[in-house]
Amino acid sequence: MYELTGNYDIRDYLKDYFHIFYTIPPDEIIGEKAVKPPGITIGSIAANIISNLDKPFLADILGMVWWYILTALLGLLGLKFSGLRNMIDGQPTIVIKKGIILKKSLQKTSLNMDDLSMMLREHNVFSILEVEYAILEPDGKLSVIKKPQKQQVTKEDMNIVIPESKYLPSEIIVDGKLLKQNLLEYGLDEVWLFYRLDEQGITSIKEVLYAEIQSDGTLYLQKTL
Repeated sequence: MYELTGNYDIRDYLKDYFHIFYTIPPDEIIGEKAVKPPGITIGSIAANIISNLDKPFLADILGMVWWYILTALLGLLGLKFSGLRNMIDGQPTIVIKKGIILKKSLQKTSLNMDDLSMMLREHNVFSILEVEYAILEPDGKLSVIKKPQKQQVTKEDMNIVIPESKYLPSEIIVDGKLLKQNLLEYGLDEVWLFYRLDEQGITSIKEVLYAEIQSDGTLYLQKTL
């Protein structure tokens, strides 16, 4: 509790109040989904009020209140009008379909192969070959459906012997460019790579959208469509 002394300015009370207000997540007030895009803006306005109480802050307060109202209003309209909701939130985008990387979808969503590989690893997927579908959600998260034969279920219960992995799957060609360092880390060279490409009728790295070394040492690739 604070002691009411002459040294405690009204601005100190306001600062304490807005600090408490700032620490309340906006989703507690207007819903989690509704506040994600402007949440940073609301927090920035509140932080600005806290740090600049020696200056007029009525405009900042009105701005923060306006953002809350606008966000809540857009959330309600989105519930009633699906077209508006799609325009505001966006729609899911399929980036891998039946095991095939859709380059146009990657370009449309500004998603590069490095980011896609990282997001797959977050789902414990280390090889494109394991994926049946991958869908980029409006919130930026990736949903992954593995191929049925790659869904690891009850292998131990069925006493299936799983061979030890020779390599950790790693990309070596992305968008027609060779990742030489990844190749060297596995003790392989370009001669080995070009021999594998030649086996599949490929004469230039530029013909390859994506290639990775599998855990058993084989090469998986997808040509540029």
